Amino acid sequence: MATTIPAADRTRTGPGSAPPGGADHRTRQGRPALLFLTPFLALYLLFIIGPALYGLVMSFFHTSMVRPGLGEFAGLDNYAEALGSSDFWWAIWHTVWFTILTTPPLVVLALVFALLAERVRRGRWFFRLAFFLPYVLPSAVVALIWMWIYTPELGLLSRTVDTLGGTAPNWLGDPAWAMVSLAVTTVWWTLGFNFVLYLAGLQDVPRDLYEASAIDGAGPWQQIRRITLPLLTRTTTLVVVLQVIASLKVFDQMYIMTSGGPNFSTRSALQYVFDVGFTDYRTGYAAAASTLFFLLVLAASAVWLVLTRRPESEV
Repeated sequence: MATTIPAADRTRTGPGSAPPGGADHRTRQGRPALLFLTPFLALYLLFIIGPALYGLVMSFFHTSMVRPGLGEFAGLDNYAEALGSSDFWWAIWHTVWFTILTTPPLVVLALVFALLAERVRRGRWFFRLAFFLPYVLPSAVVALIWMWIYTPELGLLSRTVDTLGGTAPNWLGDPAWAMVSLAVTTVWWTLGFNFVLYLAGLQDVPRDLYEASAIDGAGPWQQIRRITLPLLTRTTTLVVVLQVIASLKVFDQMYIMTSGGPNFSTRSALQYVFDVGFTDYRTGYAAAASTLFFLLVLAASAVWLVLTRRPESEV
């Protein structure tokens, strides 16, 4: 006896075909997500994209805080002045030097502490909390704590050096020690962020690999070198890129602890932009310097991503 197939069933096709009303169904599902994202997108456009575009336009004008409007058209004069300014390049060098001082310890120490916190059996929550806790402190609080520690003759660090028989330098008042002191403060303060990223990466390492390697006679150091580090390559790439960008954007602790001194030896690029924009009132020139610094950060991030992704693609 012949079987009659319902019309609804005849319209169905194979596995490769789209579900009934596929495009319309996806559109209806995406509307609530877009509705929830609308407030964030509006604020992002209003407070991030809008000011950034206005700053780019302002960099081509002789804009000043003491005159309304954009001012006279300057063309590329602001950019040429910034590129020819020794103060601008010194500020760039101070920023790069600070990045060199802070990035390696913040990456290496975060990895070491994450490995220790992951392998400890008792009190794991305490070590995780202890390593991450300084990161939640505001920059002003961190700066005040370390300014007391660095205080000559009375600070904890100076008294410790004196007790050991040494002579403590003026940590924040000596140009040879000021940037190193700021780097130590930053490492203590921001280590927790990279620490959490490495902890998250360690959760994705299969435990079966450790068990199999232990059966084959591999020790803890061999497991770290042969299993953990290769599988954390992508995490390390992310940590390094984020840390380089964060170090290049340093401002708070330098401005509060040294105000760019002594003798401008710790003035970062962002503080230079702040000084020429809000002290000299040359906001057009400050916008040009800020744009050049943005291009520098973008180039550094792009170069590092290219260098690190190339070995990953060869594996």
